[in-house]
Amino acid sequence: MFRILHVGLGPLGRMIVADLVERRLGEVVAAVDLAPELAGKKLSEIVPAAKGRTSVSASLDEVRDWSSIDAAIVTTSSDLARCATTFRELLGRGVAVVSTCEELVYPWFRHDALARELDVLARENRGRLLGTGVNPGFLMDAFPVAATAISKSVESLEVRRFQDASIRRIPFQKKIGVGLDDAGFAAQVKAGTLRHVGLGESVHFIASRVGIAIDRYEEEIHPVHAERELESALGKIPAGAIRGVRQIGRGYRRGSVAILLEFIAAIGLDDPHDRVIVHGEPEIDLIWRGGVPGDVATSAIVLNAIGPLLAAPPGLHTMATIPIVGCAAPRPAPGRSAARRRTASAPPVP
Repeated sequence: MFRILHVGLGPLGRMIVADLVERRLGEVVAAVDLAPELAGKKLSEIVPAAKGRTSVSASLDEVRDWSSIDAAIVTTSSDLARCATTFRELLGRGVAVVSTCEELVYPWFRHDALARELDVLARENRGRLLGTGVNPGFLMDAFPVAATAISKSVESLEVRRFQDASIRRIPFQKKIGVGLDDAGFAAQVKAGTLRHVGLGESVHFIASRVGIAIDRYEEEIHPVHAERELESALGKIPAGAIRGVRQIGRGYRRGSVAILLEFIAAIGLDDPHDRVIVHGEPEIDLIWRGGVPGDVATSAIVLNAIGPLLAAPPGLHTMATIPIVGCAAPRPAPGRSAARRRTASAPPVP
């Protein structure tokens, strides 16, 4: 079983901890969260599935036995700069880190200098760092790239994710503006607190893997209004209020759109689905009817990526530079040290 240090015990973090135990993939041997009300509590009080004596620490400085940790999971922020101190400390100790930080999925887009710094730090200390999730991390980037494995040529790509946000967790519904009026929506967009983070990262990830040279990127965001009163986890949404968000990211090559990503998340959305269209030889049109359940899939891919990341060489990784990720099987109790796991031989990584 993987021995995990878990950092960040919000709703997603708690789900991942519960799934780790339920799937018999590992145990949390150390946990950290900055919230004062969680410090000192038993992890099992916060996540009942997490049996044992592990208590929640207020900082990484309180973690004592680093030799007992195989990997860390970080679920704290979408912003790479805000996560950087945590990543530096973990990489400096040679830890393999899987994070849901959206900007880490392809960090060279917004944070090139920081990405290079983290890569050097990881290599020097035999640490590993990966940003992943269902989106970004898979549906609008890694999956479309995988679809082009059968392509003789790729002229352009379209990726669309239309999801019904009714079943998503409350923080997600807040992030897409559920219940706001137009003024509130515009104010949060201007403040940068209302948006799906990752469209730009996904566009540039795709471009880097299929040989499309992006010379310009643009992104736009619009509200999705309720045509009638709707129910949400945040309460009733009056007709005319905001029920979600629509974002479009466009990557241009020589003046034409080469990569188009459209993301809609809204309460009560009709015909939710995920779709990948590859224009080239052959033409590819893949549709996931009903759409992928975001919360379940995010937890799953984070846990499924731990083994492949440990098998990859030290450094800063993307979903394209670790061994292929699949559904991880239950693991036996650890029979060898974390140090030996981290230095185990691995197949070549492109």
